[in-house]
Amino acid sequence: MTGIPHGAEWFNPLRDTEDKRLPRIAGPCGMVIFGVTGDLAYKKLLPAIYDLANRGLLPPGFSLIGYGRRDWSKQDFEEYVLGAVKDGARTDFRENVWQRLAEGMFFVKGNFDDDKAFDTLADTLKDLDDQRGTAGNWAFYLSVPPDYFSDVCHQLERSGMAKAQGSSWRRVIIEKPFGHDQESATKLNEIVNSVFPEDSVFRIDHYLGKETVQNIMALRFANQLFDPLWNNHFIDHVQITMAEDIGLGGRAGYYDGIGAARDVIQNHLLQLLALVAMEEPIAFTPQELQSEKIKVLKATSPVYPLAKTTARGQYAAGWQGSEYVVGLREEEGFDPESTTETYAACTLQISNRRWAGVPFYLRTGKRLGRRVTEIALVFKPAHHPPFGNTQAPEELHNAVVIRVQPDEGMLMRFGSKVPGSTMEVRDVNMDFSYSEAFTEESPEAYERLILDALLDESSLFPTNEEVELSWKILDPILEYWGQRGRPEEYPAGSWGPESAERMLARDNRTWRRP
Repeated sequence: MTGIPHGAEWFNPLRDTEDKRLPRIAGPCGMVIFGVTGDLAYKKLLPAIYDLANRGLLPPGFSLIGYGRRDWSKQDFEEYVLGAVKDGARTDFRENVWQRLAEGMFFVKGNFDDDKAFDTLADTLKDLDDQRGTAGNWAFYLSVPPDYFSDVCHQLERSGMAKAQGSSWRRVIIEKPFGHDQESATKLNEIVNSVFPEDSVFRIDHYLGKETVQNIMALRFANQLFDPLWNNHFIDHVQITMAEDIGLGGRAGYYDGIGAARDVIQNHLLQLLALVAMEEPIAFTPQELQSEKIKVLKATSPVYPLAKTTARGQYAAGWQGSEYVVGLREEEGFDPESTTETYAACTLQISNRRWAGVPFYLRTGKRLGRRVTEIALVFKPAHHPPFGNTQAPEELHNAVVIRVQPDEGMLMRFGSKVPGSTMEVRDVNMDFSYSEAFTEESPEAYERLILDALLDESSLFPTNEEVELSWKILDPILEYWGQRGRPEEYPAGSWGPESAERMLARDNRTWRRP
């Protein structure tokens, strides 16, 4: 009988033959940003591009084209990008890096329905292929509202820019929201896929670019310590939280009518759920990872009745720390009768063998107690502890908490004896912090995702099927809420409405207070 020799290594899907210490440098290419004058481009995209260049991860001939309605010269555009870099870059400013990057910057003026402007853009791409060696490889970043996707995609197809020639490539990068329900998401995907094949479409969910989110897979599949316990035999429930302490002042135009569930649960939190709950992929490739996430999302559904398993709220005036702040309906630009929720919570179930019977509680909100994103796996209590209730309180539950932001790391909660002559057990924490364990700073999410798109590495980008399945999960909840009128109010600085507390209390559980 043959066995595995002592010391032999088991197959690990996270390992391959490449040395991960070697940087991945993008080949010859360029990028066109539509909506380059918007907040996202100024605060995130342009600083991320500079940081990639500063780290030596972009090719020498990398070219950046901004497209917009402003009457800018090349110099005007350079000055705008320089301001964004100095305001938002995470790496030190180096003049030689900036000069090299600025040489490849250009601006094309036009609207999204302007045939002549798009023809000028197409000519600019051809000129740069010849002059800067971009080799016909272009990524089009649609940093614009979904209403404009159709116009931009149509123009890219009409002008011939969407179609690659020979061995070159053309890719499109899309920002959320990906529709407002399953029907609109399907139509949106049809529009984009009618011009770009699915393997050339990169849908940005910036949460998936965070180092700690990617560490979920390393935590689960590289450690035998956790894998045997990651199931319904040991886990009582899972809480996924994204809390913000800021309000919505100045964002009425974007947020009113969308709400917390569409803004956060449909994309960020359901993606976190999929990564926590999916089975081990055969290999660490985009296709295998996406396949496992899709299986989980197909098995996920709301728990009924929704009146008891969901909660929504709207922040009212209150104290946020030492500052007294106004409620949503007093914020500038919001309708005093607005029914848009700023807090959303729901109970989901996954109908498969690993997770049957384990509720997943998802919550997100504005003006909550503090800014934090975390995933908490709470374990079942010991079946028959030899300690009395005075020695080990009933609320003692082991937990593994993955902190996504702001203090990236992981916490393990377990029972320990209190020093003294009596046998008394209390909760204690064992904490791992990225900032303390590693000297190298994690790349910003947009750095990672932009580079991945240029490298054709799609592991961290949701597919059209993932997007549509996420809406399928959320749509019944949104439809139910749409019939309920105004959300329940909760004071700013609290942890949400009372209905959210009742949602867990019905199962004899409570929310974590991070």
